Amino acid sequence: MNTHPLTESQVAAFDRDGYVFVENLLDPAETAMVLQAAKDDHAMLNHAFSVDDTSGRKTRLSLWNHPGDDIFGMVASSHRIVDACEQLMRDEVYHYHSKMLLKEPKIGGAWEWHQDYGYWYQNGCLYPDMLSCYIALDPAIKANGCMQLIPGSHKLGRVDHGRFGKQTGADPTRIEEILTRLPVVYAEMKPGTGLYFHGNTLHCSAPNDSEQSRWAMICCYNTKHNDPVKEHHHPRYTPLKKVPDSALKAVGVKTSSASQTSWLDPKKDETIGAEDFDPAAKP
Repeated sequence: MNTHPLTESQVAAFDRDGYVFVENLLDPAETAMVLQAAKDDHAMLNHAFSVDDTSGRKTRLSLWNHPGDDIFGMVASSHRIVDACEQLMRDEVYHYHSKMLLKEPKIGGAWEWHQDYGYWYQNGCLYPDMLSCYIALDPAIKANGCMQLIPGSHKLGRVDHGRFGKQTGADPTRIEEILTRLPVVYAEMKPGTGLYFHGNTLHCSAPNDSEQSRWAMICCYNTKHNDPVKEHHHPRYTPLKKVPDSALKAVGVKTSSASQTSWLDPKKDETIGAEDFDPAAKP
């Protein structure tokens, strides 16, 4: 059974802008559960790694390829999120990967302007028919380096990407020209708000100079027709078993991801590169 959680106007906004906000994607109790589970999950924190921006400031990530039976897997497999992605992509989607973004107060780094497809193209995905669902667990505001988006940039096609600091970013010369033609929107979000954005939508974020953390869960999906043409560190088409929305609360915050076996080893990440991995930066 495939539900249609998004309205026609929300789908139209995504088609026009390359993103759409959905308030209360997780209710307050669910949001608190996911955040608490992340903070208590030693397996997740022990598999986190740091990515430096051009100034050397760090943002930590914990990334896994397949949804497990824990609370994070229930989020990524829930009808409300997966069915919305299928509405937006007009095709069956599968779980490409999920990640927990840990942007800490005063030290959390910036992200360069980039398209997610700028990474994923290298993984053998022929089409940009991919998207992500960002779920705010903390308030996302300008002060703590919330995401910035360029509306309509998904229609520009794939921009060339290169290495900046220890990140992959879009061609800065092209970005400079794009910003003379298109505006920038700050993705300020309350906890529990979801943001669906297209794989070609240009986005970035500033450092976290505030006293407040910015943690978020990001679930990424690929379409069935876009099965990658080569083996890579993210999965090829793998049918996704959807779960009822109620499964999130049913599984509870006590369920750990310690049994998760698909953590991304940054030493094997062909985008980040082993030379960029600093094991001393782990929490």
